[in-house]
Amino acid sequence: MFPTIGHLFYYLFRINITFPVQTLGLFVALSFLFSYMVFSSEFRRYEALGKIQAFNRTVMIGKRASLAEIGVNMLLGFLLGYKAFWAMFNYPVFVANPQAYLLSLKGNLVTGAFTGAIFGFWVYTDKKKKELEQPRLVQEIVHPYMLMGLIVFSVGFFGFIGAKLFDTLEHWNNFLYNPMGTLFKVRGFSYYGGLIFGALTYLYIGHQKGMKLVHLADIGSPGMMLAYGIGRIGCQLSGDGDWGIVNNFTKPGFLPQWMWAFKYPHNAINAGIPFPNCTGDYCNQLVRGVYPTPLYEATICLLFFVLMWIFRNKIIIPGFMFFLFLVLNGSERFLIEQIRINPKYNILGMMVTQAGFIGFLMVLGGLIGFASLVINDKNKLHRQQPAI
Repeated sequence: MFPTIGHLFYYLFRINITFPVQTLGLFVALSFLFSYMVFSSEFRRYEALGKIQAFNRTVMIGKRASLAEIGVNMLLGFLLGYKAFWAMFNYPVFVANPQAYLLSLKGNLVTGAFTGAIFGFWVYTDKKKKELEQPRLVQEIVHPYMLMGLIVFSVGFFGFIGAKLFDTLEHWNNFLYNPMGTLFKVRGFSYYGGLIFGALTYLYIGHQKGMKLVHLADIGSPGMMLAYGIGRIGCQLSGDGDWGIVNNFTKPGFLPQWMWAFKYPHNAINAGIPFPNCTGDYCNQLVRGVYPTPLYEATICLLFFVLMWIFRNKIIIPGFMFFLFLVLNGSERFLIEQIRINPKYNILGMMVTQAGFIGFLMVLGGLIGFASLVINDKNKLHRQQPAI
């Protein structure tokens, strides 16, 4: 496994570098980047089809920087300088446990204050160059794809909160035992928590700009499928604990061992037993091979994305793409949860995991949605028939 980019770099190029960025974190960032590209492309396509429109926005130009703008930039600069320079001057300590450092109060006050002052001065001088004697209001045209910066930031922020909240609910006993440790641990996020909070944030922003919810849902469906598939690649490569139950079945001859029952050597959470003669971090592997469920999910969801992307121009019924996403992603997750290690609960007489139950609701919602499309289509044809 490759807990950090340094481990992955060494495996690919046989060059040993100390680079503490987490592999999972990199793939989460890549999932945002590629979904950003897909969302932007779909926004442009839907605008060209006339399903969504550009809108006018009134902005004030020529105004000097406000205290709030200066203060926010100073705060961002302070946080950057406070953390980044301490990490540079204490690199061996930072590399040993970067997550613990980022969530600690350690930092350099002097460089933080200096960097904060630079950021504040920068925004002040930048606004000063554009200042007018009489600031004025102007109208500017905003195309929907131009909202992607705001959408990505907002979805990331509220999606993070949702992912942590759902994971906390799923491991409620851990939270009761150690509330602060559970809330602020680096690992422990629920995909569906992030999806639900992020999707609601995205729909709210688009709806506020005059776009129909059904079109927004369709636009976002391929990007959400792609983001999930890329994120699961990070889970598999890092060995972050999202694997399956022990696989005791005999391996089919045509499959390599790592695709059937994998022990996740050098996994990111140090689960299992230590390797002999291994020193430092990430020296453990599982005792018995488990289903590599992140690999299965990444493969399935990336194939689903390809199919959605290929046929997106042929899908013209509003809501169809979104209902397709619900059925595909929900069924995939419900089935994969049968071999996952997540805790199970008795919900409506079924022993299911939290994610499995949400997946079931997604499939149900998608099927109901398809049924409603069929009923609406029949009603439309009935209304168009001439009276006898």
